Amino acid sequence: MTLTVSPESAARMACRASGLADQSLIQLHEHATSVFLLVEEGVVVRVSPASQQQRLDLAVAVTRWLVANGFPATEPMDVPQPVAYTPYAVTFWRHYPQTASGAPPAGSLGQLLRDFHALPSPPLDLPPYRPLASLKSIVESSTYLDGNQRAWLTARREELLDEYGELDFPLGSGHIHGDAYPGNTLWSDHGVRLGDWDEAASGPREIDLANTFQGVRFGRTVEELDEFSRQYGYDIRQWPGLRVLCEMRDVHTLGSYIRRADRGDSAAAQQLSHRLETLRNRDFQAQWTAA
Repeated sequence: MTLTVSPESAARMACRASGLADQSLIQLHEHATSVFLLVEEGVVVRVSPASQQQRLDLAVAVTRWLVANGFPATEPMDVPQPVAYTPYAVTFWRHYPQTASGAPPAGSLGQLLRDFHALPSPPLDLPPYRPLASLKSIVESSTYLDGNQRAWLTARREELLDEYGELDFPLGSGHIHGDAYPGNTLWSDHGVRLGDWDEAASGPREIDLANTFQGVRFGRTVEELDEFSRQYGYDIRQWPGLRVLCEMRDVHTLGSYIRRADRGDSAAAQQLSHRLETLRNRDFQAQWTAA
């Protein structure tokens, strides 16, 4: 008989292996990654698919380098990590309690990205940015998608990659966060920090800017986009390639919903169906929710 390890069980075993008491473990969030909090320890425990271990190794190394150089990245705990418990890999991060006044404004991310892009290249072997790389296997292995949905997503991915290959990037290339958007910022004692570094890579700087503009799907305002651009020092809306990057982000966001729908999550399946319908109808004004 095969025993299935749950994300919570993996989190508890990893805590004990790292010398952290697991009695106060509570779940904060579950999406592509399951996130738990050790209340008494003030530690966030992230449980990711084991297939991402190489990226998790890099995320821990990148954030340690950033913190050492004074950049406000979320800080990994000083314990050996990641800890592997098949089929998961577990990492540990300092907890930053959030205020009741809401999330950091989009403009703060513009400043963080400006400062991050201005840093010298890290002494790490960053992988090249690979657009929509994980979506191919997710679509092919999905048990939820029907044949028409699978065929459309496969074709759309190829179309977008062809368009991406024709783009010129005026901001040049270098180290990038890879998944930068305001939802990955957190309040801390000394301002705002940038988290979720699993997609750190080397690639066009525009990748880090476009995700905030794709946020109009979730109600981001023109005023917020103006402030983001002012803080970064460049308005990507003047660049014709923004449309391609936003449409790539639209498709990229489907990945975690496909995984959740495969596991029988009805709310994720409903949101996935809505997103697919709006994308296939080329409805760029349709609003999405983070179900």
